[in-house]
Amino acid sequence: MKKLLVMILLLFLPIACSNKAAELAETAKFEELQNNKEHAAKLYREIIEKYPDSAQAKEAATRLSGLEAQQSGSGK
Repeated sequence: MKKLLVMILLLFLPIACSNKAAELAETAKFEELQNNKEHAAKLYREIIEKYPDSAQAKEAATRLSGLEAQQSGSGK
C-alpha cells in the first residue's frame, strides 16, 4: 500500500510542478500588463530557476530578455 501511494505521488508531481510554473507565468504576464516590470522579471527568473525544463521556462527566458532590453534601452 505504501509503495502504491509513493507511485501515485510521483506520477502527479510533474503535473503539480507544471501547474505552478503556469501560475507563475500568468502572474508575471499580469505584472507586465500592470507595468510592474521589475516584479514580472523576478517571477520569470523564478520560473527559469525552479522549472528549467518546462515550456514556461522557455517563454519566461524570452520575455525576460525583452524586459531587460527595454530596461537597458530606457537607461535604467
